[in-house]
Amino acid sequence: RSSDLQECVRPAAKALAYLPAQPYWPILLSRFVGNIMADKDGLKPLEQDPEDEVDLKYKAPEKKTLQEIQALDKDDESLMKYKQTLLGSIPATIDPNEPNIKVTRLTLVCDQAPGPITMDLTGDLTALKKQEYCLKEGVEYKVKICFKVNRDIVSGLKYLHNTFRKGVRVDKAVYMVGSYGPRAEEYEFLTPVEEAPKGMLVRGCYHIKSKFTDDDKTDHLSWEWNLQIKKDWKD
Repeated sequence: RSSDLQECVRPAAKALAYLPAQPYWPILLSRFVGNIMADKDGLKPLEQDPEDEVDLKYKAPEKKTLQEIQALDKDDESLMKYKQTLLGSIPATIDPNEPNIKVTRLTLVCDQAPGPITMDLTGDLTALKKQEYCLKEGVEYKVKICFKVNRDIVSGLKYLHNTFRKGVRVDKAVYMVGSYGPRAEEYEFLTPVEEAPKGMLVRGCYHIKSKFTDDDKTDHLSWEWNLQIKKDWKD
């Protein structure tokens, strides 16, 4: 009967109303260092391990090389044109010694900065551990990552970094970059606007462990660097 059906459905509908609209919210972009919660020492450790990631129970599709994809449906002229529009042309010359994914630069884009804040990721990465990059507290900025795809399509690129202070991890960020095909030109990925933390307790040096990976959890590049949050650019 209708009344019986309503009685059965009502508890389920009521329960569903309390479920989050976005079940995968943990993987959304967290703040660069702005979500650092300060206790009396200016620190609040995170509970997760440095290498933890959110499991979306996502199974990546079977991988095919660009040549295999382009070789499919050769008799379908319209489909071939469509694939050409989406995938572009394979780079004319590819150095076999080059990795498929090559991350070249990371830049903190800030209009208020007195100069560019860019790190070269093609050289000696161990030297970056000794370098410090500065942000004035409270400024707005974006993170820009430049990279190349040399041979095969890569899916689910993401940039991860863990932020440490005095040896304690205080923040984790996950930037979903996307899927890309090979081309001669570099790609640029730009994050939404972030705001540097502000206040006496959060000023100081932060150690960042960065990683550029994908759906297959391939470590395309890992590096470490230091970020100083200062009261003023000249401090």
